[in-house]
Amino acid sequence: MLIGLISDTHADSLAEDVIKHLADCDEVWHAGDLGTLPIVHFIEENYTSRMVYGNIDGPKIREIAPHNQSFEIEGLKVFMTHIGGYPSRYTKRVGAILRSEKPDLYICGHSHILKVMKDKKLNLIHMNPGACGHVGFHKFRTLLKFEISNGKIENLRAVELGVRGVISEEE
Repeated sequence: MLIGLISDTHADSLAEDVIKHLADCDEVWHAGDLGTLPIVHFIEENYTSRMVYGNIDGPKIREIAPHNQSFEIEGLKVFMTHIGGYPSRYTKRVGAILRSEKPDLYICGHSHILKVMKDKKLNLIHMNPGACGHVGFHKFRTLLKFEISNGKIENLRAVELGVRGVISEEE
């Protein structure tokens, strides 16, 4: 199963380069700060999706997207939220959830910094896809793609989409 992992779109729509990279994905996961209802509806209508709301998302988005997502897919236990910290620096709330639920994969957004780390203490992989939107303090727009097979993450790749605020020729 091929997953496209995005976060921090802060927009009304997905940029064309993001849509192009998600075209072959079986599911698209959004780790919060969607931005507006049109992007939520676009993702729901065009992809099998899972999403959480972020700190910029208003009450209408929060009615659709939960604060946390906990699920199992292809034998992999996943926990996703927008703000939660990194290995050895989790927020108190997320640290408690990770110790209790013991996921194999923990996903968050918020920092606009792409990061993938192994947490040896909690025996999980942490992923933050960075920000794929044009709004924010990040320099480069990014997303992650990976496959899940028999409880394992395979073929993980970071996709650099270009400089924030610069619309590519494809768009």
